[in-house]
Amino acid sequence: MTVTSLPPVSATLLSRLAVSPEAQVREVTAPFTGRRLYDLPLASEFDVQSAADRARTVQRGWAQTPVSERVRIIRRFHNLMISKRDEALDILQWETGKARADALEEVLDVAVVSQYYTKSAPRLLRSRRVRGALPVLVGVEQVHKPVGLVGIIAPWNYPLTLAASDAVPALLAGNGVLLKPDPQTTLIAAWVAEQFLLAGLPDGLLAIIPGEGPVAGPLVIDAVDHVMFTGSTATGRVVAERCARRLIGCTLELGGKNAMIVRADVDPAKAAETAVRACFANTGQLCISMERIYVHDAVYDSFLAHFIPRVLSLRIASQPGWTGDLGCLISPAHLERVRAHVDNAVSSGATVLAGGRARPDIAPLAFEPTVLEGVTEGMTLCREETFGPVTSVYRVFDDEEAVRRANDTKYGLNASILTRDLRTGRRLARRLNTGSVNINEGYAASWGSTGAAMGGVGDSGLGHRHGPGGLLNYTEPQTIATQRLLGFGPQLGLDAERWGQILARAVGTMGRLRI
Repeated sequence: MTVTSLPPVSATLLSRLAVSPEAQVREVTAPFTGRRLYDLPLASEFDVQSAADRARTVQRGWAQTPVSERVRIIRRFHNLMISKRDEALDILQWETGKARADALEEVLDVAVVSQYYTKSAPRLLRSRRVRGALPVLVGVEQVHKPVGLVGIIAPWNYPLTLAASDAVPALLAGNGVLLKPDPQTTLIAAWVAEQFLLAGLPDGLLAIIPGEGPVAGPLVIDAVDHVMFTGSTATGRVVAERCARRLIGCTLELGGKNAMIVRADVDPAKAAETAVRACFANTGQLCISMERIYVHDAVYDSFLAHFIPRVLSLRIASQPGWTGDLGCLISPAHLERVRAHVDNAVSSGATVLAGGRARPDIAPLAFEPTVLEGVTEGMTLCREETFGPVTSVYRVFDDEEAVRRANDTKYGLNASILTRDLRTGRRLARRLNTGSVNINEGYAASWGSTGAAMGGVGDSGLGHRHGPGGLLNYTEPQTIATQRLLGFGPQLGLDAERWGQILARAVGTMGRLRI
């Protein structure tokens, strides 16, 4: 199927953005063609503050809405996502230039996240009793209150997933949301907002803030009570500093230079198949993709004998539809970054085993899926995140070397181990300094397990999405303690010394008992 244009609904979606009629605009172009898609209106400081004020007003009523009703709305949103998925896929492909299979992965991801949180939110948000300072005499209840207004700053590489899948738990927790997408991918964010409205979300509770990151981003941060940011490590530091000045929480998923370890016991053909997807899904524009592959000497040559032909067989899409295995890069600037990383490695002695070139004959922003050998520690390609369809292979001679080299990075987001020995694989996984490790997979096993936390260590981030914490991030725990009968001060006419002796004996007894 070939998609010839944006869906007719696009004009209506742009009219729903939180901007004034006289807003300035910028042109958005299609990565597949380099031609204009639409003119994006840009939010002003007044627009952001107006949207925030309205969201806070609506949020006060939303916070009082029973969790069961919030769940029903998100379930309707889930159903709309599935039933209208072709509309979403069309917009995603035109805005990002990604392959349609990668676009579908976004829709399915939002569906899975919605399913997890609609099932778990009632339990996670339920008040619970905990042991008081003095059993029986002190009753304690802990409740989770929404933080108020959540700011989601979403990137261009997974603009549906990283908008909707973060908004779902924030909304279920009782918050309002200001969503600032990348200016290249604002239309899909507006489409998400439209589906929430159709599902029954109160109008104004979620607002789309269109604008350039350095301008609109700080305005959003200054207007909200918690920030969910996904993007580069450099920008993440700026976000964290600004949040710290305001004493508000932030969750940051940042860059990665992820490593795959291919052990000596693998089936080389199966390992190669797994590695291709792990490296080149979403054209490598994926923070948890594999940019370094450490292959045991015993299977190095046979692994490459299967891996390289598979890479060379990948088709680059030049238009929307099911015509390619991977898509285009997002912008001319990003194409130049990827090309510079490869050129620097080659000029410093690395060897290209596959790809290595831009392909303007296919599409303006097409770049071949690329594999390099002989990349050394001093090359940019070895140390810095490339974020494109590029990976490098390294020969290692035992597990110790593989783990040591995999950990030799400032990043710590994701890793992969390919092995037939699952026990050893799990043991090695615990030695890797990353937020997630996939055994016999690249990234989907951990990312798709939405009941488990997902995040990075080191320069790869702060906090987590997914799992219980992915919802409770957007709440403030409140402890309500009720004192009964005797208090903590001297009682029964006793002086402070005698009363203190009684308290000390009571606390000591509590320590010896299972209460």
